[in-house]
Amino acid sequence: MDFPELAARTRRFSHGAPRAVSVADDGSRVIFLRSAGPEDAADALWLLDVATAEERLVADPATLLGEGGDVRSLSPGERALRERLRLSAAGIGSYALDAPGRVAVFALAGRLFRADLVHGDVVEVATVGPVLDPRPDPTGQRLAYVTDAAEGVRRGELRVIEADGTDTLLAGEDAGVSWGLAEHIAAEEFGRYRGYWWAPDGRMVLAARVDESRLERWHLHDPAQPASPPTAVAYPRAGGPNAEVSLHLLDLDDGWVDVHWDRETYPYLTAVSWVEGSPLITVLRRSQQHGLVLAVDPRTGETQVHAELADPRWVEPIAGTPAHLPDGRVLVGGELAHDGYDARCLFADGTLLTPPSLYVRRVVGRLPAASGPADLLVEASDGEPSERHLFRVRTTIGGGVDARRLTTDSGWYTAAVGGDVLAIGVASLDHAGVRWTVRRGGQEIAELRSFAATPPYSPLPLLERVTDRRLPAAVLYPDNHVTGRRLPVLLDVYGGPGHQEVVAARAAWLERQWWADAGFAVVTIDNRGTPGVAPSFEKAIHRRVADVILTDQIDALTALAGKHPDLDLDRVGVRGWSFGGWLAGLAVLRHPELFKCGIAGAPVTDWALYDTAYTERYLGLPEDGTDVYAHHSLVEMAAEPVTGPDQARPLLLVHGLADDNVVAAHTLRLSAALLSAGRPHAVLPLTGATHMAANGTAERLLPLELDFLRTHLL
Repeated sequence: MDFPELAARTRRFSHGAPRAVSVADDGSRVIFLRSAGPEDAADALWLLDVATAEERLVADPATLLGEGGDVRSLSPGERALRERLRLSAAGIGSYALDAPGRVAVFALAGRLFRADLVHGDVVEVATVGPVLDPRPDPTGQRLAYVTDAAEGVRRGELRVIEADGTDTLLAGEDAGVSWGLAEHIAAEEFGRYRGYWWAPDGRMVLAARVDESRLERWHLHDPAQPASPPTAVAYPRAGGPNAEVSLHLLDLDDGWVDVHWDRETYPYLTAVSWVEGSPLITVLRRSQQHGLVLAVDPRTGETQVHAELADPRWVEPIAGTPAHLPDGRVLVGGELAHDGYDARCLFADGTLLTPPSLYVRRVVGRLPAASGPADLLVEASDGEPSERHLFRVRTTIGGGVDARRLTTDSGWYTAAVGGDVLAIGVASLDHAGVRWTVRRGGQEIAELRSFAATPPYSPLPLLERVTDRRLPAAVLYPDNHVTGRRLPVLLDVYGGPGHQEVVAARAAWLERQWWADAGFAVVTIDNRGTPGVAPSFEKAIHRRVADVILTDQIDALTALAGKHPDLDLDRVGVRGWSFGGWLAGLAVLRHPELFKCGIAGAPVTDWALYDTAYTERYLGLPEDGTDVYAHHSLVEMAAEPVTGPDQARPLLLVHGLADDNVVAAHTLRLSAALLSAGRPHAVLPLTGATHMAANGTAERLLPLELDFLRTHLL
């Protein structure tokens, strides 16, 4: 079986591997999702008993649905949520736990299931309609869920099921209003995928009310299904209105308290935490240059400012913050940008907790300390952006700044923690996939089994830093490359904010090794604007995204060619998806003398057609800079007259017709402009495909892309 087909069948070698790992608060068990084998797409719920180090299957989706059940069946709301999560697995997509980790609940084919993790019982719980985002209260006695649309059922009703099975409406409205769900912007751009939070005692729910009535309705339609009506989506395009989001405290006895903050000035609700004490929320201005961390009084709904977040470019919160520390202080993520410092740090009531050398990425949770208050477990980088490590951060008042690295070998680490039990996942260039080990008190007690397929490659990219900006970059040669043989270059790009490509993880290089073995030197570069280096590195792109990013890509490519003489810069192609698709189109249109062809998958070709929060964060509001938007528009560039044959390089445009994130209109408008100007291009529409191009679509595109590149570079 060739690589593209093998990658398609195994979901890029991730089927059968543990994911969504969590640890019970008392450290008694580790809970995770995993399918039964390398080509099984349906994830089941598993646990590892820490005392015995034995795994146990808790819930198998096929068994629960019974004969005739479809483990791939998703309600429209669940499908949209998984799209925001970039999750293409079938079966159990996610689960939620009570506080001690004794009860897990999950949705499957729109139905609600409750699993007793202590005794192993799994039961279906009756509901009034299809279920979205079910969650037990912290005591495990009640369940809450949100309804998806169905015949006779409104989408966006927040409901609570009592221990006796009574199903009660907590909040719900008609006319484009939902309760308990994250709006598109929160999930797509701020990483907030939920819309309600239980009080620690289980007697109250903090719920988001989302009113999308002001938003434009865009209509998505798959022409391959002419009998099906178009799907209407409320889309917040740049410069247009956003959904109106408010918070409300709902007790189970019909009491109701509104949460008060200046929503006109701070419309974005980016983070909510209610694990203990009072709720903490983060709100941002529309420009995202100023924000507030607020504590909410659950009795009155009044808010108190705990911290201000400010940056003349944009505020970049840290995942896992804000949060209460055991001593009552509030943990906030921020940036240190004075006295020569340039760091992403953690603060407790304004006191610095992490050293300026550390680039903090996420707060995982608490680690018990030998004495005094619990320490923090943090994912961070320390001087090497291609690696992410785990650190123990001290929180003692007056203890100074103290962060101790827990992981030693190079790699990309993640973790989950409960009590004194730590589950650590690591991806590395030395092995395939993510290996999960479970430790207690510093001793390894188990490794979570993986049933994933073994990839056919063991790529060894040459990772380095180039130019005076020390841009992270990598070169990957064919396995049988002979020094002195010049190779055409494939620049495989993403380049957008919030994402790195040059990482010390084998999975990032498997497909690229296939490209290299097809006869290319594959080059990947993380330009300014990508995370992992420093805030100033990330934010250099503000309102000049195209110029900074493309300059970095070209300068780094040139520097690499100086170090690697087998790179033939007379034969350079570029490919990318989403932001990378825009960057590939930008490269071909702006620098046809260097880039001889390009493949642009799901590209944002007109930023005025993309969403508010992402676009305005980097380019500003359209009314404040129409010239900025025009300068970044591929449609505008494509319409410019062609002055010679060397000024019009071929583009292959690929787009899913069911994409609700970067809608297919982007590619269609670019194609029209290219056609009008006489620029060579081809369009490959993907019927039924979303932005993920899931279920093997992206992998089965690879041979077509290879033919295109060979035609124009070899």
